[in-house]
Amino acid sequence: MASPASMVARRVLSAASHAGHEGGSARTWKILSFVLALPGVAVCIANAYMKMQQHSHEPPEFVAYSHLRIRTKKWPWGDGNHSLFHNPHENALPDGYEGPRH
Repeated sequence: MASPASMVARRVLSAASHAGHEGGSARTWKILSFVLALPGVAVCIANAYMKMQQHSHEPPEFVAYSHLRIRTKKWPWGDGNHSLFHNPHENALPDGYEGPRH
């Protein structure tokens, strides 16, 4: 059974969707967009920015697990050891990371 709060919210939104006959529906959704959607996007952006600032830029220690980075045959491009979307700063090769890490 739905909670009383969800039933009230359903009634309000239902009434707002049927108010379109007078032209108030577009105004309601425009107000909801500015009041709810834009601040929600701003909060998400701020959260991502703060998490990026707290992120340690040091890579994790390389551990040569036997079940990871298995190469049974060479890739058909480049030297055969790098995947198509290889990123030397993030992706390790079977024998470790490439060059100095910054």
